[in-house]
Amino acid sequence: MMDDILKDLPKKAKEKHTENKKYFTKLRKKPPKNLDYLMQELHEDEFLKTDCLTCANCCKTTGPLFTNADIDRIAKYFKLKAQVFIERYLKIDEDNDYVLQQVPCSFLGADNYCSIYDVRPKACREFPHTNRKKFQQISNLTLKNVAVCPAAFNIVEAMKKSIPVK
Repeated sequence: MMDDILKDLPKKAKEKHTENKKYFTKLRKKPPKNLDYLMQELHEDEFLKTDCLTCANCCKTTGPLFTNADIDRIAKYFKLKAQVFIERYLKIDEDNDYVLQQVPCSFLGADNYCSIYDVRPKACREFPHTNRKKFQQISNLTLKNVAVCPAAFNIVEAMKKSIPVK
């Protein structure tokens, strides 16, 4: 079932892209005062129904940014010097950020469990960022995430129904 959802997700996200973009443009201009609270609620409702371990598409198709704190923490976990961890797993992208050398993520197991879950990067802990404060400020990131994460897609659809914009 999840395979079918993931197969259709990029197409569905593309079909909704223009509508979503217009929605977020209006939302940025005049966000409701209680947006953070509403997003927290939509996020929690969706993740009562969604089990990331049945999917892990984020880990299979995209790589997180690694902050210096992430690198230090994960290197320490592996008992490596930060530079050795960087050389082994990371590269610098076009935005001058540390990212994985390859996807799927090296730390993702065949069972969709993360081998560094307790020390995973901040970007992984916060993905898909749908419960973030000042959510309207990350609409470009959200537009990308709906094509990767079924939960993010569902949250945006629920959001458009429950949070009208003018």
